[in-house]
Amino acid sequence: MIGLDSAPRLRRGVRLTYDKTRETHVLLFPEGVLVPNKTAAAVLELCDGVATVAEIAAELGRRYEGVRVEDVRNVLTRLEERRVVEWK
Repeated sequence: MIGLDSAPRLRRGVRLTYDKTRETHVLLFPEGVLVPNKTAAAVLELCDGVATVAEIAAELGRRYEGVRVEDVRNVLTRLEERRVVEWK
């Protein structure tokens, strides 16, 4: 289980960019390309290896209504399964 004090970061070789043509974020990684939804993109932008899960949830809570830590954990779990994020 991902702890509140875990600090996710993008794996080496993974890059989140914004595609102006498609008006969406694109996640580039060695195994392919992923187009994250807006929720996942917001989480990914905060995955710097310093901010903890609790801090990421708090920051997203300031930006959006109804953000729950468990939802952030679920997004991070799926991203970890895709080998996009790792833990510091």
